[in-house]
Order: sequence, then C-alpha cells, then structure tokens
Amino acid sequence: MDFQALYTTTAGRVSRKTWWIGVIILGVAGIVLTLLLGAIGLGPSASSAGWGSLLVTLLLLYPSYCLSLKRRQDRGNNGLDLKILLGLSLLSSVLQTLGIGITASDIGNGVMVPAPAGWFSILLLAIGVYALYMLVQLGFLRGTIGSNEYGADPVANPATA
Repeated sequence: MDFQALYTTTAGRVSRKTWWIGVIILGVAGIVLTLLLGAIGLGPSASSAGWGSLLVTLLLLYPSYCLSLKRRQDRGNNGLDLKILLGLSLLSSVLQTLGIGITASDIGNGVMVPAPAGWFSILLLAIGVYALYMLVQLGFLRGTIGSNEYGADPVANPATA
C-alpha cells in the first residue's frame, strides 16, 4: 500500500478495506497530535484547547479528503457530498474555537460549563446525521464493479488500490 499516494493524491479509487485502514491510521495520528499538543499546552485541559483541536483538524483535513475522495470515486461519485461534509465540519470547528454558538450553562452550585446554543445544537445534529450517511457510503457500500471513469476496480485489481 502506497501511503504517500493514499494521503496526498486525489486520483484513482480505493477499496473499503484500504479506506478503513487509512481512517484508522488518521485516527491514531489525530490522537498522537492531540497528545503532543497537550504536552506543549494546547491540549484538552488548556484554555486554548479549541485552537489545538482546530490545528489537528486542519493538519488532517487534506489527507482525509484525499483518502475519502478516492473512496467516493470508487462508488462512481465526484465527491461533492464529501466536500460539503468536510466544509461543514471545518465551519463547526472554527465556530467552536471562536466561541460562536457556545453559551455557559450553570450545572449547579455555580459551576459553569460550555454548552452549544440551540441553533448550534441543530447544526451539529444535522452534520452528525450527514456524517452517518457518509460513513455508510464510504465504509460499508461496495464500489462500482469493474472500471469506472476514475480507474480500475481496486478489489478486482488490488495492485491499483
């Protein structure tokens, strides 16, 4: 498996198995980056946690896009739905980092915790439902059998995956 091409190019197709392996690697990379940022003061316990989270999102955005676009292409799709999901996810991350749509809620005894405003909760719910749709598309449905406009079938021809 050519990991450099998997995460840096948008040409071709990948199978479900390759996509899942790629997603697991990106997930581990995200955890490692979060821990490293925590070690330098941008982690979950820091007041600047939102900026650290946004940085991890930005660092993994392009590799995630390349990997998932190839998976959409395996299903004969140009990836517009993927671009919409990534754009909405990035927008919600930026809004959260800037504190837009976040309000303070009293959970008792004067303890205040951040909570999403009503409109932001609806936005996050819509993004979550859309993300589930994309998870089914990317991770569970078989790609086009045989060649399509994006290349050879990666299952029938594993060398191209």
